[in-house]
Amino acid sequence: MISTPKAQSDSVEARDVHEQLVATLQHHNATFRVMEHSPEGQTELASLLRGHSLSQAAKSLVMMVKQGKRVSRYFLCVVPGDCRVDLALVKRLGSGTHAALAPATLAEQLTGCTMGAVPPVPLHPDLELLVDPKLLENTELVFNSGRLDRSIFLQRDCYVRIFKPWVNRIT
Repeated sequence: MISTPKAQSDSVEARDVHEQLVATLQHHNATFRVMEHSPEGQTELASLLRGHSLSQAAKSLVMMVKQGKRVSRYFLCVVPGDCRVDLALVKRLGSGTHAALAPATLAEQLTGCTMGAVPPVPLHPDLELLVDPKLLENTELVFNSGRLDRSIFLQRDCYVRIFKPWVNRIT
């Protein structure tokens, strides 16, 4: 549990998230492919561009769960593209008093990405990965990979093996 995110120098902004993610997947011998496309950050439109079902899209949202007045936990909540995050469930799972989307500037600091390009992987130590089980019903997950013009198609089993998400209902 933390009260504020780590200093700016600890954020992933200085690194290229897409390249870091591809290198991680290669290092772990993951089954994946990269697709270049027109820049798009809206899940529905990106799914159309990439030609897959909305339920395969891994929509990533940075959530803040307050635990009193001074302490917050930050979650990277990942749900299927056709679902919404249930704030009450995230608040309960995070043992909090309040849950909300993190402010955009904080979310960008924690992910190193512009909103809409956030991959479903926590690249900052203050982000806890929380994934809805509905997403894992798909054998392949699709997501923007730190850039609005690059997407990754990743086998579900590789995702779970490499990133070890906390799987719990959050939709």
